[in-house]
Amino acid sequence: MFREFLSLFAVLWLCWSPSTGEAQAEYMKYKDPKQPVATRVKDLLSRMTLDEKIGQMVQIDRSVANEEVMRTNFIGSVLSGGGSEPLPKATAEDWVNMINGFQKGALASRLGIPMMYGIDAVHGHNNVYNATIFPHNVGLGATRDPNLAYKIGVATALEVRATGIPYVFAPCIAVCRDPRWGRCYESYSEDPNIVKEMTAIIPGLQGDIPNNSRKGSPFIGGKSKVAACAKHFVGDGGTTKGINENNTEIDWHGLLSIHMPAYSDSILKGVATVMISYSSWNGLKMHANRNLVTGFLKDTLKFKGFVISDWQGIDKITTPPDSNYSFSVEASVGAGIDMVMVPYKYSEFIQDLTHAVKNNIIPMERIDDAVQRILLVKFTMGLFENPLADLSLVSELGKQEHRDLAREAVRKSLVLLKNGKNGSAPLLPLPKKASKVLVAGTHADNLGYQCGGWTIKWQGFIGNEDTRGTTILGALKMEVDPSTEVVYRETPEGDFVKSSNFEYAIVVVGEPTYAESAGDSITLTMVDPGPDIIKNVCENVKCVVIVVSGRPIVIEPYVSSIDALVAAWLPGTEGQGVTDVLFGEYGFSGKLPRTWFKSVDQLPMNVGDPHYDPLYPYGFGLTTESVKDLVARSTSAAAGSSVSIFAMLKTLIIILFLTG
Repeated sequence: MFREFLSLFAVLWLCWSPSTGEAQAEYMKYKDPKQPVATRVKDLLSRMTLDEKIGQMVQIDRSVANEEVMRTNFIGSVLSGGGSEPLPKATAEDWVNMINGFQKGALASRLGIPMMYGIDAVHGHNNVYNATIFPHNVGLGATRDPNLAYKIGVATALEVRATGIPYVFAPCIAVCRDPRWGRCYESYSEDPNIVKEMTAIIPGLQGDIPNNSRKGSPFIGGKSKVAACAKHFVGDGGTTKGINENNTEIDWHGLLSIHMPAYSDSILKGVATVMISYSSWNGLKMHANRNLVTGFLKDTLKFKGFVISDWQGIDKITTPPDSNYSFSVEASVGAGIDMVMVPYKYSEFIQDLTHAVKNNIIPMERIDDAVQRILLVKFTMGLFENPLADLSLVSELGKQEHRDLAREAVRKSLVLLKNGKNGSAPLLPLPKKASKVLVAGTHADNLGYQCGGWTIKWQGFIGNEDTRGTTILGALKMEVDPSTEVVYRETPEGDFVKSSNFEYAIVVVGEPTYAESAGDSITLTMVDPGPDIIKNVCENVKCVVIVVSGRPIVIEPYVSSIDALVAAWLPGTEGQGVTDVLFGEYGFSGKLPRTWFKSVDQLPMNVGDPHYDPLYPYGFGLTTESVKDLVARSTSAAAGSSVSIFAMLKTLIIILFLTG
């Protein structure tokens, strides 16, 4: 009896003892930051149900997210679509509080897997009021400066983290081969070599990848860095006639040599995610292209991060879109897409994917591959240790150092296309001191036009109220001498210009704001009455015309009447970068990142094409010296001249002395 009592006591002790059963059951390797990431991923994956795994593969828009949705559906990610914000002119604190609310819902789920919040930050933290808006990628391509792109990545990561966000859908590494494409300004260049070089922004965003990193493994270097996303895989910039989301017709060699190099480079730099393109390659939708997504990206290029769809991208596998949603789910996940940007009908997606797995249409191995890739990125980001954002970085948003960097980017991006009319002296740099100058044009005092699409709202905004920055007109008024009278007329009449005795005029014209398909254009013309403004001003006074656009536009008919012509692209919030070079504080140095056509009938036309006959060729850009350098050089030359005259006089005196 006593022996039986001892046995029972031993069993009870084992069940109760905190050093054995219960404690061992509570120890979870995935929660231990001392464990290797691979071990943590494997441990967590082994604990997950099918519902929890599929939940991790879902990304929903913030407008349908709340704590309950996050907890009960095990949602892996939330995003802000273009312009989707907590409230108008939301502060960094507003963003942090909203995101932490969603995160608390995710952490309350059975396994407490944190969600990752994503946002488009394609030229700075562009959805957020008061953020620094950098030039769009086409302007950065004109700088030919990968180190500048790196520094912009660093600044953007800090501003994004300031609002509690750890993931950005950037950079776009498309190679735009036709300016009729509405996303051409998101491309650094028509030249794949320039695009490849500008992937330097990725280590700026994510941190410099350690030398011993495994090829293809994602890397995110701490709380001041964000996970990046190389997009849109692959060939999105090569569609027929530049039509957005259209078909890219090109052979395998062309795809590899033009559209793929930047992806190979991004993977070597440790990019965390890759987004799939809406477009097709030779008739097959990229969202359903298993050979390229799994076969090439994952197997050949050894990409270890996760692959994400574009916004409702899987819906568009069928024609018309969403006509067979269950097929779209099966085709996209089967192709190798790991996280799906639903963004609204998450219940239907979860239901269809669950059905496909349970009926062996999609193997469990494919689900496990997707989830382990997502978890790998989350562990690498440090999300499990620091899931909730704090307010420690809020002062980074729109800080002066970042605006100074953006100003530098603007001045380096400007391309001088013409300086002097019919053999006359160069007009630039302009004198700051003048009796009276004219500023004209639709884009001279319009921050929205200056920033372009993907700024505050998806399609951009018009006017000066939606965010903080300096317009070109505002910058001009700050730059000129206090005695100079600046007259602003958006659309001046010719007689007014002729009779007003202006010393010179600055005309700022360009394109409207647009994003994606709304920007597709077969005419590539400037906003009316741009041509009339050029005519009225430039026929009556010396003028510099500044073109604010996302791409080359029709300008050839007006060039002969213009004294100086500047391509300013979409410079963003820091208009003083434009006046820095107009008045010679710095010289012009930008080079065309893409060919400037004479007529749209020539398109598509890229450097190296047999029919290449541009108005301004790829790589063209006049240079000027800064006023400071000009003064220094002229002073040096004058000093040299004085020495020469002195030497000549000395020699003459000696000769006269010697000859008596």
